[in-house]
Amino acid sequence: MTFDELLRAAHTSQDLVMPDSWSQGRATFGGLTAALIFERMQHLVAEGRAMRSMQVSFVGPVEPEVTASFEAGILREGKAVSQVQGRIVQNDEPRLMCLASFGGDRDSEVQVDALPAPEVTPVSQCQGLDYIEGVTPEFIRQIEMRWAFGNLPFSGKGGRELGGWMQFRKTPETFSDAHIIALVDAWPPAVLPYVKQRVRASSLSWALDIVHPRPVMEPGDWLLYKASIDQAGAGYGHTQAGIWTARGELVALSRQTVTVFG
Repeated sequence: MTFDELLRAAHTSQDLVMPDSWSQGRATFGGLTAALIFERMQHLVAEGRAMRSMQVSFVGPVEPEVTASFEAGILREGKAVSQVQGRIVQNDEPRLMCLASFGGDRDSEVQVDALPAPEVTPVSQCQGLDYIEGVTPEFIRQIEMRWAFGNLPFSGKGGRELGGWMQFRKTPETFSDAHIIALVDAWPPAVLPYVKQRVRASSLSWALDIVHPRPVMEPGDWLLYKASIDQAGAGYGHTQAGIWTARGELVALSRQTVTVFG
């Protein structure tokens, strides 16, 4: 199933089976599960309230080819902001918990421009991360990435930065916040270039802010992702990232805590 097909399924049905083609080891790709629960959450909110911030806790793996229940409800709806909770349950256990804040625009004297996007090599000159059966996660068949910052995972070369260009391999019908959520989580943890052998790593928690007014983006546009490591040790890494359009407009800000098993 394509990403758009899964979004439609999440909108119409509470119970879904995650296809193996979107897997990441023994779990379903986290960006997909977060995007799908977001899809259910946003349809509960009053019109005109954009998603400003979301926090995701990856409690356990959402297993592919097993039925999962997607549940969402409003915690509070104020004059301008809606607070919404979502969760994914599988085998009677919570596997993902999500809190999101949706807010309408407010009149304010505060107006601060975003910092400029980093200088980057054009997409056409960047190395692609190809899908290799048995080596890369299955979801790489769905999302294309072009390396622009830092070293490759498991190279042992280290470095504080990682990232590059990203888009869906099959051009989506639209380009919604859900599409942004899925793309942002596609990149491997920025700490993996420090190890020389393949080890397991996964997101423990994730905070994502989408900037509004959101820049205009067409379905086939590339987005730029650049992550940096704040600190890592004792099996955990703390990273932050920015996401921009190809025109250098800020789209989103991301923070993650990742676990490294090795």
